[in-house]
Amino acid sequence: MSSSVKFNNVNTLFSKSLKFKINDYFIRSYKKKTGNRRIFIKAAVLLTTFTLLYTVLVFIQPHWAISIVLCLLFGANLAAIGFNIMHDAGHNSFSDNKNLNTVLSYTLNLLGGNIYFWKLKHNIAHHTYTNIEGEDHDIEVKFMRIHHDQQLKKHHRYQSFYFIFLYGVSYLAWIFYQDYEKYFRQKMGGSSAKFHFPLRERVIFWTSKVLHFAIFVVIPMLYVGWLPTLIGWGIAGAVCGISLATVFQLAHVVSETEFKTLDESKVEEEWMIHQIQSTANFATKNNVLTWLLGGLNFQVEHHLFPRISHVHYPAINKIVQQTCKEYNIQYIEFKSFRQAFLSHVKVIHAMSR
Repeated sequence: MSSSVKFNNVNTLFSKSLKFKINDYFIRSYKKKTGNRRIFIKAAVLLTTFTLLYTVLVFIQPHWAISIVLCLLFGANLAAIGFNIMHDAGHNSFSDNKNLNTVLSYTLNLLGGNIYFWKLKHNIAHHTYTNIEGEDHDIEVKFMRIHHDQQLKKHHRYQSFYFIFLYGVSYLAWIFYQDYEKYFRQKMGGSSAKFHFPLRERVIFWTSKVLHFAIFVVIPMLYVGWLPTLIGWGIAGAVCGISLATVFQLAHVVSETEFKTLDESKVEEEWMIHQIQSTANFATKNNVLTWLLGGLNFQVEHHLFPRISHVHYPAINKIVQQTCKEYNIQYIEFKSFRQAFLSHVKVIHAMSR
């Protein structure tokens, strides 16, 4: 995957100043930029919870009312594993041990996805060309128009009503359809070039997909039946999908963030400033939400320093905000989840006309 889009690399005073301050913070505090003991404890809690919920739902089979509640929790747990374990590991920020990062990044394959695809689509395309149409494939949402450069179609007029349903099916569509679409087309998006797909990754793709289908579909059907399995997957999948989609959208698709239309494939701003203009934080004072989301409510800090673990975001948040103030750069942050969500709905409505 390659792109002709270039960022301004002349007089990058803001970037140099911010990088110096962040590096100085870690030197002075004697901290590693990767995760600490807290992230290992969190990973153990989430993976243990995953195992317990799966065991109870499939093998113990409590009353259907209790099972519904457990399926809701299971869906939230799947999303939390993605936010807290896979995401940091996929960015090589979970641990300073690269092998451990590689192993933990494959939790995405355990959950039905594919880490090779994710790194191409998320780490490279999304993190480099955030909110740039044709480059950031994370803003290519089927049946949705969220960018002024995207073509307005008749069904978009109703997207204010059906967007939650799309978010609800997004996770299941991702693991049961879109990954296969990428595999056979060897393209991340409709306008992207073909990517290289090594034989090793092809073997991993099919092996992990078969194992996932066996663990999450075949075994549950054998023990609880096909109808409870479908209902349980529907509930858990909807919770996971809404969680994943909403967190991403509140970080980038709100009325305050920018979607740039490029002339001659050149971005006027330096890369770090572009990231700040296209990204937003929300509810950073909510410690419970921060724990569950793996710090992804500190999305600005994550986009500026993706190789720094989320456990450090609250600390470096202050440094980033102060530096933005010094250079008169707007820093976008919503005080609450509700404020960010309403801003997102505002964009969806505006893009439907």
